[in-house]
Amino acid sequence: MPVTLVLFWTFAAIAVGSALLCITRRSAVASALWLVVTLFQIAALFVLLDAQFLAVLQVLVYAGAIMVLFLFVIMLLNLGRATASDIKGPTGLAIATLLAGVMGLQLFVLARAAPPADLALPAGGLEAAQRAQGMVAMVARPLFDTYLVPFEITSVLLLAAIVGAVVLAKRHL
Repeated sequence: MPVTLVLFWTFAAIAVGSALLCITRRSAVASALWLVVTLFQIAALFVLLDAQFLAVLQVLVYAGAIMVLFLFVIMLLNLGRATASDIKGPTGLAIATLLAGVMGLQLFVLARAAPPADLALPAGGLEAAQRAQGMVAMVARPLFDTYLVPFEITSVLLLAAIVGAVVLAKRHL
């Protein structure tokens, strides 16, 4: 068995396990830290796919900046306490089971479906484009040409979330 295959399954198993731990923890801080572990495992998978630039972006942007922002908001709003509005008992278990079943059905349908023809790259197409433009240009050009408006909308939404967190925190002080 090739080493890369063993590494892939190891990183994938740790990513799935830490994602499960992320969504099952009661503490918001513990959940955010498990999400960081998941994001690092995804970065390792990017390295195995020979996408080192995306791996570095994954670590810097998601595991670094955004998770620091999440932890800052969690600590600022003191979300570590469970409240009476938590869904507990058989109702919560039934809702969680239903949602897990829906997600499992979606994954089953996606796994059985054929990939769209427009997503298939010709043999050697990615390597040729990477040699012609470079990896950074391959990622940056569509981001700032084709997807500029969604990128800017995401920036405004993140800014609004930060302002909203500060406003909520000011009320509690």
